[in-house]
Amino acid sequence: MTGLVLLIPLALLMGLLGLVAFFWALRNGQFDDFDGAAARILIDEDQPAPAEPRS
Repeated sequence: MTGLVLLIPLALLMGLLGLVAFFWALRNGQFDDFDGAAARILIDEDQPAPAEPRS
């Protein structure tokens, strides 16, 4: 029973900290671009090597 007196407020505090961290990330734009990272992997930024002339 005495363990619950410690664990319940601790769990509530950790949940509140998680909620505050989520709203902080939301306010700072962490969730603005959902498709950017998914599409960025498909973009090939490397230039192809020049073809060597055949002799």
